[in-house]
Amino acid sequence: MSLSAAMKTAQSSFSNVGLQSAVASKNIANASNPNYARRAAILATASSGATVVETQRAQNEALLKQNLLSISKSSGQETLLAGLTQMKMMMGGEDYELAPSTYLAKLRDNLQTFADKPSEVSLAETVVADAIDVANALNSTSNALQKLRAEADADIDTAVVELNRLLTEFKTYNDKVRQGTAAGTDVNDALDQRDKLLTEISGLIGVTTVNRTNNDLALYTSDGTVLFETVPRTVSFLPTTTFTAAVDGNQVLIDGVPVQAGAGGNTSAQGSIAALLQVRDYVAPTFQKQLDEIARGAIEVFSEGGVEGLFISNGLPAVTDPGLAAVIRVNPDVISSEGGNPTKLRDGINAVYNTDNNASFSELLNGYASAFEAPMSFDPDASIETTTTLLSFSSSSVGWLEEIRSAATTAGGDKSALLGRTQEALLNVTAVSLDEELALLLDLEQSYKASAKLVAAVDEMIASLLQAAG
Repeated sequence: MSLSAAMKTAQSSFSNVGLQSAVASKNIANASNPNYARRAAILATASSGATVVETQRAQNEALLKQNLLSISKSSGQETLLAGLTQMKMMMGGEDYELAPSTYLAKLRDNLQTFADKPSEVSLAETVVADAIDVANALNSTSNALQKLRAEADADIDTAVVELNRLLTEFKTYNDKVRQGTAAGTDVNDALDQRDKLLTEISGLIGVTTVNRTNNDLALYTSDGTVLFETVPRTVSFLPTTTFTAAVDGNQVLIDGVPVQAGAGGNTSAQGSIAALLQVRDYVAPTFQKQLDEIARGAIEVFSEGGVEGLFISNGLPAVTDPGLAAVIRVNPDVISSEGGNPTKLRDGINAVYNTDNNASFSELLNGYASAFEAPMSFDPDASIETTTTLLSFSSSSVGWLEEIRSAATTAGGDKSALLGRTQEALLNVTAVSLDEELALLLDLEQSYKASAKLVAAVDEMIASLLQAAG
């Protein structure tokens, strides 16, 4: 090997070591950055020896797509479970002690006691107090449900604003990747940012990717709607200011195409937006329908000849209208604090059935108690039994919520575990290992020393030649 060739080899080695050291240093500096993918300086053989030809970014397309899907599913499941848990807390938590079914059972028991001892006014007061508890439970739960729907609607609005922002930012980095790839420049930092935005987008809505010329990405929702293709599509939503049982929320539209709500306890929702739509438009309204049917059943059980008795709809045009549970109340004619007489429950509220003013008169009370045990027809839209007793229907309402919440809890654990495994597998490919990087730096140090020795040897040879020539 000539001295000039040796110097060129040493020079090439110094250049390679410098570039490789810079890449390793950048890896080490970003070791704790979850959005950074490890870089590697790729060497190739050249006339003067090996040379760095590119800085390659660690990636795995299949794992990235699986990670996006897992994020979407886990986000949707967590959002649904949060809504269901909030609904459970409305009724007292684990034991459902504030549920209408709990108060209805207590009302039925004390009503039977009063029917057995109709002369005791204190028992009449107790039954009326129990009825007030039933009405209050229906009112408060109904109001809380509509508040939950309003909160879900507001969260949808926030999510849509954030999604539009992310898509706009995604365009910025996608353009950098596309243009840089076409020009042959380093686009690794832009790819990191683009992948980071993808993970954030997938938490809001299910997304699939299609890689096109020059590493350009097109995004589609899980149901095939175009979300981004060169430019972001407009995601629009008009929030609702006030919710009642009769008010429906507005749709989320992507270029005019509505986003579909999730379904089931193990929800089909991908991303928080679809799950919020499920809470707002299906779960809460279905439970509201059940509450309305419980309220209607209570009115019918205590009606007198088809006329409202102990419970009244408080001016609602029809007991079949949405929102009955929010307005049902106890007839003031039997409430002592409102000038009423609780013994009217025994003798008749709208007409006098106990014409002899008999203290042992129990015909009406026994009729109410029997009505509690008689099958009634309920609306199929309530999604539970259509023919059963009032108490059984109210208990089934709690069971319906607990069943869907239990399914959501189990699915949440499964999807969270899958997400954890997917992220771990992806990190094994893309994450920086400090041990590996430090070991590489030690190797580079040895390469540098070897090159330095080569330069020193060439220097000595040249010095010897010059001395001999002199």
